Amino acid sequence: MRRDATADTAARYAEVRARSEALCAPLAIEDHVVQPVVDVSPPKWHLAHTTWFFEAMLLAHASPGYAPFHPAYGYLFNSYYEGEGERVPRAQRGHLSRPTVAEVLAYRAHVDAAVQAWLATQPPARWLDRLALGLQHEQQHQELLLTDIKAILGHNPLRPAYASADTAAVGLAGEHAPQAAAMGWIEQPGGVVAIGHAGDGFAFDNEGGRHERLLTPFALGDRLVSNAEYTAFIDAGGYQDPRHWHADGWDWLRQNAIAAPMYWFRGEGGAWWHQTLAGPVPLPPHAPVTHVSWYEASAYADWAGARLPTEFEWEAAAGRGMAWGERWEWTASAYAPYPGFRRAEGSVGEYNGKFMVNQQVLRGASFATPPGHQRLTYRNFFQPPLRWQYTGIRLARP
Repeated sequence: MRRDATADTAARYAEVRARSEALCAPLAIEDHVVQPVVDVSPPKWHLAHTTWFFEAMLLAHASPGYAPFHPAYGYLFNSYYEGEGERVPRAQRGHLSRPTVAEVLAYRAHVDAAVQAWLATQPPARWLDRLALGLQHEQQHQELLLTDIKAILGHNPLRPAYASADTAAVGLAGEHAPQAAAMGWIEQPGGVVAIGHAGDGFAFDNEGGRHERLLTPFALGDRLVSNAEYTAFIDAGGYQDPRHWHADGWDWLRQNAIAAPMYWFRGEGGAWWHQTLAGPVPLPPHAPVTHVSWYEASAYADWAGARLPTEFEWEAAAGRGMAWGERWEWTASAYAPYPGFRRAEGSVGEYNGKFMVNQQVLRGASFATPPGHQRLTYRNFFQPPLRWQYTGIRLARP
């Protein structure tokens, strides 16, 4: 690798790593340890896990003589990699008062220094590809950091704010920015379309290989469903009418007493409010509805006389100029491998493939997606009940 390319890689590594710590800068020390629900991980754990990834997946293999910073950190901060050994159960990540935040930051500094020293040795391309995966992995966790921080503060009865103004890492005004009041339709001709990643640039393994799909003519909404539109669904008794819900969704709704999107609550006089990163505010009518499950998205679409798009329809329309990027948009597509998908050898092969069951694909990006991490072919995925991410709804017809 050329020396200028090495410098660029080193600078990008430092930039991405610094942003994770900047996201945590507004937090109190106590905020770093809380885990209100099993799906949420403490901020301290994110800071350590992303560091462990570089240590276990890169330095342990590509940097001769590297020794782990602490022999027990692999057990504490492995997420789900069976090939890397036993680990703390996910639901118990919030039990870890030690190592302290300061010790985790020291761990990050140690690994950062080791990676930068390794880069100076002009490593081969295959390990630079692993470094690129580690940076994309860290950016995924930066979005999770924000949504987990919001969940930590949103579960607190005091409803505290993450920040009252823009920070070095986040522009709060974009969290619930308004859209156009009226929704139109983008007609699509269908036909044979190419789907999936091709060419240069990073992509996760679940984005390949590129292949063709046959689509019938369809139309997608030119914007996302708004809070006002979703409120009409609630007012019309949408959460009490089983006709619009899948059986699993109806059971989930009743078992969990779901009556509105996550973070919505009634204020004085019965008006809707919601929790934001800046604290509780009145619900903005023209902002995209967010923090909805796939069950809710599907039920709303049925009530509205429409449906959710497939991920292939979404990619075709986005490739032809449809605006996107404000919310992760639920699709009708189950998360499954593309033709020719193969898991990589070793522990990194566990990154995506083993989750290709009981999940729905989301397309797009969100307010919380880090700069430079958006991609037309990106396939996000979550289980149907989950809604603590910045999820949204785009309608399709017929």
